[in-house]
Amino acid sequence: MSSPVAGGRQGPVEAVVPPARTALVTGASRGIGRAVAVGLARAGLDVALLARDADRLAEVAAEVRGLGRRAVVLAADVTDGGAVTAAVAAAETELGAIDLLVNNAGRIDTEVPLWEADPTEWWDVVETNVRGPFLLAHAVVPGMLNRGGGRVVDLNSGAGTRDTPDATAYNVSKTALFRIGGSLHEAGHARGLRTFEVAPGVVVTDMTRSMRAHTARTEWTDVADVVELVVVIARGGLDDLSGRYVRAGTDTPASLRFRGSLGELGPDTRRLRVRDWPSGRTGQNGT
Repeated sequence: MSSPVAGGRQGPVEAVVPPARTALVTGASRGIGRAVAVGLARAGLDVALLARDADRLAEVAAEVRGLGRRAVVLAADVTDGGAVTAAVAAAETELGAIDLLVNNAGRIDTEVPLWEADPTEWWDVVETNVRGPFLLAHAVVPGMLNRGGGRVVDLNSGAGTRDTPDATAYNVSKTALFRIGGSLHEAGHARGLRTFEVAPGVVVTDMTRSMRAHTARTEWTDVADVVELVVVIARGGLDDLSGRYVRAGTDTPASLRFRGSLGELGPDTRRLRVRDWPSGRTGQNGT
């Protein structure tokens, strides 16, 4: 996939963004976040680890350091703007510029229809899953742009692409996350910013184990597939897919490159769009 993909504000020649040397991973104390943080360290990156549980983060930091990389523990709530700003500053003091941001921290609400949802829980999920990535990007992206570029990975979900009957806060939040990533791509691509919506599939985690939707599941996504995609993104191997959605367990770096070589990446491929009427005609109001 060496040629640019249409769909953003990029010109005919894309900026070349160097491979990442440092990363900040949220929700890094357990599950997918922990696996990604350790995988990035194994790939040669220094890693800032952000979550609320300092003790668990210390364990992950020890594992990162055991791989010969630097680690910094950032105990913070992603919904707290002041805490996020301070955490990013601490990470940059310890590790230098942040080249890769991985927005992994997230929650899911009770699996009930919207009219049965608890309003406080509903909004708390949106706060974590939308306000959190917004605050992290707001704090990290300006430095990336000042240095000529960087990469943002959002751990998204297929739930953000379709209608489902329950857990509506989670679904709403993942759709919103697509829009955050897409907006960053549109505004920052020409300045070297690359953004990716990575759906991890269904990995065995505390969250997925608690979900009624997965009680009978026998096939799970290997977390190593998620880590592989994020590591390749960190190295710049999927930059032509900036602004788009990829799914671990279905997409691999090789399959994505192959599809690109076939010219299958049109301007709307793997991006959130409303499909028009078959005739292509718009409504009477022109929208």
